[in-house]
Amino acid sequence: MIAVNTECITMVRRCLLTFKPFRIFVAGIGFFSLCFLMTSLGGQFSAKRLGDAPFSIRTEVLGGLESRGVLRKISDMLEIIMKRIDTLSKLSNSSESQRLEELSSALHRFQPVGLVERIQAIAQNVSDMAVRMEQILKKTNIPGRGRDGVMSQCEVPKDPGYPDCASKVDWMRARWTSDPCYAFYGVDGSECSFLIYLSEVEWFCPPLAWRNQSSHLTISRPPKRQAFLRSDLALLLEQVGSGKESLSFMRRRMRRLAAQWAAAAHRLDERLRSQYREQKRILVHVGFLTEESGDVFSPKVLKGGPLGEMVQWADILSTLHVLGHNLRISLSVKELQGSLGVPPGRGSCPLIGPLPFDLIYTDYHGLQQMKQHMGLSFRQHRCHIRVIDTFGTEPAYNHEEYATMHGYRTNWGYWNLNCKQYMTMFPHTPDNSFMGFVTEEVNQTARMNIQKDKVNNMAVVYGKEANMWKGKENLLTILHHYMDIHGTVYYEVQRPPEVPAFVRNHGLLPQNELQQLLRKAKLFMGFGFPYEGPAPLEAIANGCIFLQPKFDPPRSSLNHEFFRGKPTSREVSSQHPYAEQYISKPHVITVDFNNSQEFEAAVRDILKAKVEPFIPYEFTCKGMLERVNAYIQHQDFCHHSGPFPAINESKSWPGNPPSPLLQLSNSTALIWAPNISAPACWPPLSALRLLLSPEALSCVKTCQDAGLICEPAFFPFINNMEAFNGLNAHCESLESEKNHVYPAIHVDRRECFLQKEPLLFSCAGFSGKHRRLCPCRDFLHGQVALCRDCL
Repeated sequence: MIAVNTECITMVRRCLLTFKPFRIFVAGIGFFSLCFLMTSLGGQFSAKRLGDAPFSIRTEVLGGLESRGVLRKISDMLEIIMKRIDTLSKLSNSSESQRLEELSSALHRFQPVGLVERIQAIAQNVSDMAVRMEQILKKTNIPGRGRDGVMSQCEVPKDPGYPDCASKVDWMRARWTSDPCYAFYGVDGSECSFLIYLSEVEWFCPPLAWRNQSSHLTISRPPKRQAFLRSDLALLLEQVGSGKESLSFMRRRMRRLAAQWAAAAHRLDERLRSQYREQKRILVHVGFLTEESGDVFSPKVLKGGPLGEMVQWADILSTLHVLGHNLRISLSVKELQGSLGVPPGRGSCPLIGPLPFDLIYTDYHGLQQMKQHMGLSFRQHRCHIRVIDTFGTEPAYNHEEYATMHGYRTNWGYWNLNCKQYMTMFPHTPDNSFMGFVTEEVNQTARMNIQKDKVNNMAVVYGKEANMWKGKENLLTILHHYMDIHGTVYYEVQRPPEVPAFVRNHGLLPQNELQQLLRKAKLFMGFGFPYEGPAPLEAIANGCIFLQPKFDPPRSSLNHEFFRGKPTSREVSSQHPYAEQYISKPHVITVDFNNSQEFEAAVRDILKAKVEPFIPYEFTCKGMLERVNAYIQHQDFCHHSGPFPAINESKSWPGNPPSPLLQLSNSTALIWAPNISAPACWPPLSALRLLLSPEALSCVKTCQDAGLICEPAFFPFINNMEAFNGLNAHCESLESEKNHVYPAIHVDRRECFLQKEPLLFSCAGFSGKHRRLCPCRDFLHGQVALCRDCL
């Protein structure tokens, strides 16, 4: 044994004469890594049995050839190493004698007992494994599993129907270890595993003929069930939980409105009794309340922070539950991954199976989380998503390429969704769907008590945070001359200095106490912020008059910091445009707060006015149930039909007359001819009223001025030459381009333009050089989201 050690040390010493210290270190690491690799492979091959793991069969059948190649490479590497050691042993360098002596003493202290014997044993083990793998392959009775057969079956197929297959295989060769999800699906670095993954998990390569396709059964969709209206919220309250203050706030709201939801469900059930409604599987992922997004709202619940989003989410959950759908609620990324069937890893792979939900309600935070973790499945399944979007998203900001090229790119937007998938708090723009929320209703007895208990000279100021009061001393002084002022400003220790001494500050009040305060007050006054919250509607529902400031010029993302970065160019003319436009006087007074005389006159008029509690129908429980039910039953963004007829095809209508659009009697508007068939559409085409806008006016304003609502679902049916001819546009040319104001006619050049990109159909877009084709529709009184024939 001593002789063997001496021989080994002599051999190593000769190697060190040639290698530099760094090379010695690298060679050592490489040698021991090689030994570890061979030992690991030996253990795996000797221990592997069918049924050891989900992918063991694939490893036995497909891994055999690859493993044999690995073993041969190891044998070749050992042979090269031994040849190099033999060559180095013949070299000498007397100038390194002192350094060799130091290394020699270190090697003696190391005492590598039996090193040569271990190397010989490992080599023998490698040889035995190679023989064993040859025997396994010979016993495997699978057609075409010989070396040449398998290699030919695992070559990259050249199929023109799958042009990206070769490039995807190249990517897998270089990056398959970049995400553990590939190994989860059975990718092991072999060509066969790449092709199996890319043909059976993703869709970049064609199915492999030698694979048993029957073993990859698709998961069948659960049987359809009928949805029945519910009047009990107990199950929903249990699902929501109370782990954080934001959830407790939502639960309290649900319990407080439970009786109203039950009554609304009963009334809606009477009207929908004859209609079959399919029960949908719905995931609700509240992204802004997840820890991964920071959850900045929960800590502010008890400190006067914004509660509008939580009010809306509580009402959305209640609506979906009462409508009878199958809900799952997610409040963390981990819950989201588990609900969707996300494979383990970094989100590069698609979902494990089909999407287990018909609809997914989330917000922008949740949308980002879903994209990050769903991989390729996000693009495939995004048509099922509904985004709760407070201020709205316009088509020019939604289309990623267009937004980037034309200066509409923001931190939000650019998701390439159908803009109707964005659901807003108020009906800001018809490009989006109006989701809304619920205002607590007042029964007849309470209405009578409100009228009796009103204090004519009592005002409540809309502002729970002290900074909202800053710089408002002059207004408050004028108001204090006529009325007693009450506030609900949050403070911890001492009264905020921004609140004048003559204001009676109640601090932050629970909802029921705030309701009692509003039922006594005559006036509810806003300072201009927060924008478009639920509080003004609650005040109006309790018999208050809402006094708010007018913005001149209107505020937007182009001129105001708060709106900058939001995916909309909408101009906000007051603190609460919905209240100004849809409710108006006598319940809502909008004046210029910079004009003290106008402000004081408004206060005097309010003292004389008498109003009753008022709630717009669309903000009642029944109104919200009706609206959301219509969306769920009719909105479908997963099935796309081509233009009707194809762009630039004229005189190809299947009926008579040749144009599908007819002049409406005693009007310049066009309607859809009743004898012309068309693809299924919701809202129905019977509601269409086609108008030509004035210059520099959007379709939102054009339809509004005609007492109608712009309907983006109708754009594909009026994006043709017949629409221009019916409106007497006199086009000298017709072109098709991507632009968010098309279809339109250029005013000066008489050039007509059709829309080339359906995602850019926009009610909101406008241009000073164009007159737009505007598809408008009628609407139900108190329910602007629905047309008369929509139900």
